[in-house]
Amino acid sequence: MLPVALQRGNGECTSKSTLALQIAHNRSARGLQGVIFTRDDRAGEGKLSSRLGLVTEAVEASPGMDLYGYLVSRMSKGDKVDHVIVDEAQFLAPEQIDQLARVVDDLGLDVFAFGITTDFRTKLFPGSQRLIELADRIETLQVEAMCWCGARATHNARTVGGEMVVEGEQVVVGDVDRPAGDVGYEVLCRRHHRRRVTSAAAHAGTLSPDVLPVAPA
Repeated sequence: MLPVALQRGNGECTSKSTLALQIAHNRSARGLQGVIFTRDDRAGEGKLSSRLGLVTEAVEASPGMDLYGYLVSRMSKGDKVDHVIVDEAQFLAPEQIDQLARVVDDLGLDVFAFGITTDFRTKLFPGSQRLIELADRIETLQVEAMCWCGARATHNARTVGGEMVVEGEQVVVGDVDRPAGDVGYEVLCRRHHRRRVTSAAAHAGTLSPDVLPVAPA
């Protein structure tokens, strides 16, 4: 089975990475052995981490890597593989998602894939789109991330120096709480994503379309 858990934003509470780590721990506690793939994790290459501070070793799913071939090679050498966990699945190429489906169908392994659906331009990641097309089951994580205004956050925003940008490469590694000038990410509600009002812009007192015009007396 190919279950997929997707988030619309980078949730700060019950995140996809935390759930991936929990599944890995629970299965390991039962004596099951799995392979964890990840890509461009905030903790560095070959790591799966969550914002709660949990980190475990993983296999970096680099561009062009044949995930199906990698697993077949490990199993042919005698390694026991009971399941596969994939985090940051949105960064995988569509053909790598096809390889994961083949792992399910030809090797009989469960593959648990975790990712976010859209990028900072509100466009589907190609990997996420292919997951949606092929998955046996899709679960949307109900994260508790909130926009700076208090509304439910649903969109990812890329920021540079606190200002939202809408152009650039689809994948640029960054995280929350980065120093000004660094590439960072912030979750916003749709309204403030559309109007490009980040928390830094709001706190700086920038005049926003949210402010109703006041007619002179």
